[in-house]
Amino acid sequence: MYRDRSGRLSDAVQKIVGERKLVFTRFFQQEILQGSRDEAEWTLIQDHLAEQTYLEAREGTWVGAARIYFDLRRKGRTVRSSVDCCIAQLVIENDALLLHDDRDFEVIADVRPLRQQRFRVDPPTQG
Repeated sequence: MYRDRSGRLSDAVQKIVGERKLVFTRFFQQEILQGSRDEAEWTLIQDHLAEQTYLEAREGTWVGAARIYFDLRRKGRTVRSSVDCCIAQLVIENDALLLHDDRDFEVIADVRPLRQQRFRVDPPTQG
């Protein structure tokens, strides 16, 4: 969303979110910041993210996330990142809707009541 000069991604997110409150995870914060191009962009993004609302881990979050991974593995399913299990557990604990473009969350939704919606904004066609 930060490099979306066309506004297409922001518009698509706003259409889905509507009047609901948009919240983030600290994993999102980390991923966005580590992708900064330079110090100026880091500062701009950090200042913006500092004003946002985050889903915070609870005492049982990490065990719940590990259980998701464990249960999937026992069913012969795998996810590429245990971080996705942490994100899913945070979303479940907070009864939130997860917007994503990651097939791992659809796999997790097979074993947990994860409210999730996959969405993708295709890049504009070049003509």
